[in-house]
Amino acid sequence: MSLLEIRDLSVTFGGWRGAPPVEAVKRASFTLDRGETLALVGESGSGKSVTALSILQLLPYPSARHTPESSIRFAGEELVGGAPARLREIRGNRIAMIFQEPMTSLNPLHTLEKQIGETLLIHKHMSGSAARARTLELLRQVGLRDAESRLGAYPHQLSGGQRQRVMIAMAIANEPDILIADEPTTALDVTIQAQILELMRDLKDRLGMALLLITHDLTIVRHMAERVCVMTQGEIVEQGRTADIFAQPQHPYTRRLLAAEPKGRVPPADPAAPVLIEGDDVKVWFPIRSGIFRRIKGYVKAVDGVSLKVRAGSTLGVVGESGSGKTTLGLALLRLLDAEGAIRFKGRDIAQERQRRLRPLRREMQVVFQDPYSSLSPRLSIAQIVGEGLRVHNLSASEAERRQLIEETLAEVGLDPAAAERYPHEFSGGQRQRIAIARALVLKPRFLVLDEPTSALDMSVQAQIVDLLRELQERYGLAYLFISHDLKVVRALSHEILVMKDGEIVESGSTERVMTAPEHPYTRALMAAAFDLAAVPAQ
Repeated sequence: MSLLEIRDLSVTFGGWRGAPPVEAVKRASFTLDRGETLALVGESGSGKSVTALSILQLLPYPSARHTPESSIRFAGEELVGGAPARLREIRGNRIAMIFQEPMTSLNPLHTLEKQIGETLLIHKHMSGSAARARTLELLRQVGLRDAESRLGAYPHQLSGGQRQRVMIAMAIANEPDILIADEPTTALDVTIQAQILELMRDLKDRLGMALLLITHDLTIVRHMAERVCVMTQGEIVEQGRTADIFAQPQHPYTRRLLAAEPKGRVPPADPAAPVLIEGDDVKVWFPIRSGIFRRIKGYVKAVDGVSLKVRAGSTLGVVGESGSGKTTLGLALLRLLDAEGAIRFKGRDIAQERQRRLRPLRREMQVVFQDPYSSLSPRLSIAQIVGEGLRVHNLSASEAERRQLIEETLAEVGLDPAAAERYPHEFSGGQRQRIAIARALVLKPRFLVLDEPTSALDMSVQAQIVDLLRELQERYGLAYLFISHDLKVVRALSHEILVMKDGEIVESGSTERVMTAPEHPYTRALMAAAFDLAAVPAQ
């Protein structure tokens, strides 16, 4: 008998006021054995997370319902419709879950010791001193450095990788039989991602847990899972051994998913094209103040002496881990942050220009932010969002002309112009990122800073956005500064690469040279983590 058996699981949402219910999961069936890793893969909205939450009987909406034939048996015990007291005993004790975003999953008001200790107090009834000792042991077990000094830390004082390690420590505190990991590495750098995955694999083997891994990243699946279930539109359309699925996918959706990774290369850039933006010895230092008089005790050197050039029609990729200074560099070039050194746009030094004199240049220098969910105002329609820049820069003579420009730009990024009166929450992540690109593109800019524009997107949507960006660059001769930690996307879009670490450039050169023959040890570690997850040991 399998440890977990799911049969004909169906979950519906809504169905009030005469509206038909939405089927989030449709007759899903699979098993999970002790010590096994099963990957549940598919794009956003495919039903993966709802399936995982169903196992714990934690459906996300009050209107969510299981159909009568749904069955979830854990160690032979039926969970669907189980007694609340019994389900509380199982959650976090026998079945534990690591959620996708650790910053929102951890309580910002409680220390690490209190949050991990709470699990031990509830399920193991440990005393305060015993819970503290076990918490310390867990933090060391998941590889958190200086564990003892971290007990009193709050989530905001940790990096993304450290927060994810804390989430894993909480999940394994009671040595569960099943660990459910819902997109556990989505927001992490490639090297941290590899370390977290290696940690999970090591803990699974050491504790004998079964691991249900929910992800849209097929590279992770290839390295982590023995079996795969492929989901789309709430249905499991294919399942089997990982090697067999990757070698001979049977369902058209699986074949499309496997082929969805960003591919190809950008057309060669013109080496004689004019330099559009140039930085020379750019520095952004943030002061560290302390004491009652807030005297400066030192500096955080976010960007420290960086020089670069971006020519018209070319893309400069900037890569590195979180905290390396990538985003700070992009914002400094746009003069959205104060910086020292020379910054020249179309030959004009703008480093010390007043904001009032910079305003006419703003329409030629635009930015597309990382998160399409938070960068678009939920209170504005798409027409208002895209048309705001036209109004600010007085680029349309009449309302009719502005509307025409908005609709033309929406069509250009692959969106239906008829959707202009809808609001951001009515669109998928990929569609929202297209809206963000349209907002920048409508001003006919020359230079675009693209700050992790694909990190929150599924692989198939990533490929679409990369193709769109390549097409727009070729059509308009746009210059891109492409900031990312996803080296596969960087390779598909960039002509040249800068590798940043601790605010400095450690390596630069053509994309092909840096990707195939990296010289700096840090660059080699990034490449190993991006293209061979198994090559990076846990730390």
